[in-house]
Order: sequence, then C-alpha cells, then structure tokens
Amino acid sequence: MTHQEIREKFRKFMGSKGHKWVASSSLLPSDPSVLFTTAGMQQFKQYYTDPSSAPAANVASIQKCMRTSDIDEVGDESHLTFFEMLGNFSFNGYWKREATQYAHEFIIKEMGLKIDHVSIFGGEGDIPADEESEKIWREIAPEIVIKKFGRADNFWGPTGNEGPCGPTTEIYVNGIEVWNLVFNQCYKHPDGRLEALESPGVDTGMGLERLAMAVQKKENVFGTDLFEPLIQMLPQDNISKKVHRIIADHARAAAFIISDGVTPSNKDKGYVLRRLIRRIIVQCHLNGIEIEAMNDIFAKIVELYSQYYPELDISKIKSIFAVENEKFQKTFKNGLKELEKMGSVDNASAFKLYESFGLPFDVIQEVGGSKASSLTRNGFEEERKRHQEISRAGVEKKFGGHGMKEGDLTAANKEELWKKTRLHTATHIIVAALERVLGQKLPQAGSDIMAERLRFDFTFPRKVTLEELKKAENIANDIVAKDLPVICEEMDLQVALDSGASAFFKLKYPPRVKVYSIGESGAYFSRELCGGPHVSRTGQVGHITITKEESVSGGNRRIRAVVN
Repeated sequence: MTHQEIREKFRKFMGSKGHKWVASSSLLPSDPSVLFTTAGMQQFKQYYTDPSSAPAANVASIQKCMRTSDIDEVGDESHLTFFEMLGNFSFNGYWKREATQYAHEFIIKEMGLKIDHVSIFGGEGDIPADEESEKIWREIAPEIVIKKFGRADNFWGPTGNEGPCGPTTEIYVNGIEVWNLVFNQCYKHPDGRLEALESPGVDTGMGLERLAMAVQKKENVFGTDLFEPLIQMLPQDNISKKVHRIIADHARAAAFIISDGVTPSNKDKGYVLRRLIRRIIVQCHLNGIEIEAMNDIFAKIVELYSQYYPELDISKIKSIFAVENEKFQKTFKNGLKELEKMGSVDNASAFKLYESFGLPFDVIQEVGGSKASSLTRNGFEEERKRHQEISRAGVEKKFGGHGMKEGDLTAANKEELWKKTRLHTATHIIVAALERVLGQKLPQAGSDIMAERLRFDFTFPRKVTLEELKKAENIANDIVAKDLPVICEEMDLQVALDSGASAFFKLKYPPRVKVYSIGESGAYFSRELCGGPHVSRTGQVGHITITKEESVSGGNRRIRAVVN
C-alpha cells in the first residue's frame, strides 16, 4: 500500500464516519507557545474551549508538522524533523467509545494490521485512572493486551502553560506507537490546576511515516516510499545510511519550511532552516556528493507531495538553498581547516567556530570526534545566548538604548536601517501590486517592518488565493527589475489626498505631509502618504518574496514578505 493509498483510505474512512475534511495548516503557527506546528490539533486548539466556533463538530486532517528537538538525532533508525500526522478530532461531538472504535476498525480492517497492545492512563496523584477507556477496549477487543502507565506516558498536557489536556490511549503495532488518542476532558491553568472542561473533545494523531512503515513491512521509516525514492537518488557507494537519512530528512523539512515562507537567518525559524541547509551542505562536502544533486532531490520532493501540498514552490526552494549554499561555501571550508588545527573543543570554542565560519554545532561535533566529546547542545545554545546578550548590550550602549531612527524606522545600526528601508519600499510595491491583481483599493490597517521581514494589514473580505499572491509577487518583482525612481514630495494634506495618494485610515496626519511616489510623474505605480525613509530607485529593493497571507480579524488580512 503506497502512501497515496494510505492517505486516500484514511480520508474516505473518516468521511464515512461523518468527519468534515480540513486542509493542513501552515508550519508557521499562530500559537505563540511553539516555534512550528508540531501536531494536528494546533489549528483546532481554540475549538476545545469554544466548540460553537468549529467548522464542524467532527473533523479530520493530514497535518504537516515539524519538531526541532530531534535535529541532532536524525540519522538513526527513527528520528525525523518534518513528518505528517493523520488525525480525527471532535469538539463536543463523539467521545471515547467512538474514537476507540474508529481507531480499532481503521488499523485492523482498513490497514490489515495487528495491534500488539494498547496503553492507557493508570492514574497518578489526584488524577484518577481512565477506567472508561479500559472498559471500552475490553468490550471492543478483549484479546488485546492493555498496559497502564502514569502521567508522563499517558496523560497529554498542553504545549504551553495552559490549555486542554487529558488521558490518552496509545496503539502499538509491530512494537511502535502508531496512533495516540487524546481525550481532552480537563483544562490546565497556568498554576497547574486542572479543571473539568464543559465540552470534552477528542484529539487523535497517527504518524504517516510510522503507519507506512508498518503497512509496507519496512524495518524503519527510511525504507518507505516517502523516503526511499530520495535516498536512491544519492550515491550509494561508500556513503553511510546515516548520511542518506540526514540529507533526505533535512531536504524534506527545508523544502516545506521554505515554501511556507521561512528564509535562513540566525533567529528562531530561520535559524532552524539554516541549520538544516548547512548540515546538508557539509554532509555533501564530506562525502563527495555534488551539491547540484540537491536540485533533483528537491524536485522529487515536490513531485511526491505537490498533490497534497500545492504551496510547495520548487523555484523558491532551489533559489533559497542556492543563496545559502553560496554564503556558506565561502567560509565553512576554512572553518573545517581551523577545526582540524584545534586541540580540544569546548562549547566556547565551538561557538567561536560557528560565529566566525558558520560551522553548525552538529558538524563540529561530528567532524571533531573525540576532541569534541565535551560538547553539548545545551551548552552551545547557552553560549550563543550569552553572546547575543553581549551584542545587545553593546548596541544599547552605542545608541543610548534607543537605536538609530530615521522617518518611520528605528534600527540598531546602519546595515539594519538599510535593510528596513528596502523592506519599507517593498511594502508600498506589494500593496500597489495587490490592488492591481484584486482590482480595488485596499484600505491599509497597519504595518510592521523588522530586519528579517515586512508585515502589513489591509481590509479585504476574503482570503487572497495563492494564484493571486503569485501574480502580485510577479508584478512587484517586475517593478523592481524596471529600477523605477522613488520620489518624495512634501505638500498639504488635502492636496496629497486629492492627488490620489493612499493613506492609512487609522492614522491622524499633520497639515503638511510627505508623499512617496514610485514611477515617473503622470504614470505612478504607487503613491502614498508616508514618513519614509525609502530607497531612491526600486532596483535597490532586491527580490521580493511573499511568504504568507492570513486573516487577522473580521475583514482584515495580513501579508508577510521578505527581500533578498
């Protein structure tokens, strides 16, 4: 059974049980408690406390997920970064009996597998055992072995300080856990107190890779048709399974993260992407794999997944990977030479190698061998945080705690101010491009420029489609390519408005305002009231990539974008 057939069986099965199908949400969550989307329930989190707002009482999905805690472990038999979760969810709809019956039926009848055993919550402290689940399993499948465990194993807690939680049932096939049924019957408060939910809910998650491994009778997930086509494209002679697995896993993760709008950086999601890409580059270098082979790997990933995830953008994936490779190649070979010269390598010297040459922690650890035996990921990250604090303190001392300010923009230094200036002009270009695609003026409702990205809000009654976003992005980059002039004029407010200049409807403007226009007089592409600063010509902006479009509140949409 192929992964395509598994997906289709799951979708049809859950549909036959009255579930509404919901598309996967982005890997970039609105939930601030996590860096990436780590589980299928995250996009449904609010519905457990407010079932009336759910799209249906019972829903199902296949959710793309990303977990960063296991990056260093990838290469063994089981650890992954990117993975997919098949799940069914109920918000005050059905309860434990139905969820258990569905899971049992799907595993036994649809997948043709045998359940080794199941585990349930056996109680701990003042939280009673889940006797209801035990009774249901005894009735549905009396032959199945039931194991009982405590809170650490069979009681799901929220990803943040508070949220829905409850006892779980884990289903094991061929010695591995393939499905986890979570029964959200409590709400955890920040002080740790548990309160019974008025409307209990069901949250289940089954790993597609693990399920495929069991159905396809493979020894590990890397033997399934989700990985095997990628691994077979890599040279086979004198290259370890570990290297094959690292490259295949990291390429999948990088492709999905890039397509959801992340670019490499030294912060948060961008830092994770940079680690993934640079580990691929180093493994290719150390094992004599041509870096150009990654383009074929990425193309195969898009071929395998684009039917389910049309947002995968092969041109964006290849472009961002190529840019990061070009940046990294300039320094990492020198870093390897420096590493070879060193005696022992501790966390401080490892961070210096990272800061000076861009060598990732895991590469230093792998290449350093015994002389890097004292390295720990936690120690390395602590060193990185310490240097960030020193750097931040230096900026505050240099700029009096306020930074540099010009017009509407504040920055820590001239380099950051220039990057923000480019993003500022890019915002004007994207707004004008969207207006042309959507065929109407877009009242602007807010803007935020950071060194890594731009963000702006506008009023529009519906989601902007991927096709519309792509058209707007193409128009924007065409304007950049034309290298049009950006002109600043100062005039009376009413004169500016009468000239057709756009304005933020929430702002109160002074009697005299600045108007920034893009293009030649009489044929402006964009004309807006703005405090500046801006580039002098659009060619200075750089390539524009729209990374995300989302809802902010009723009638308001939000765009995020980057420039390279």
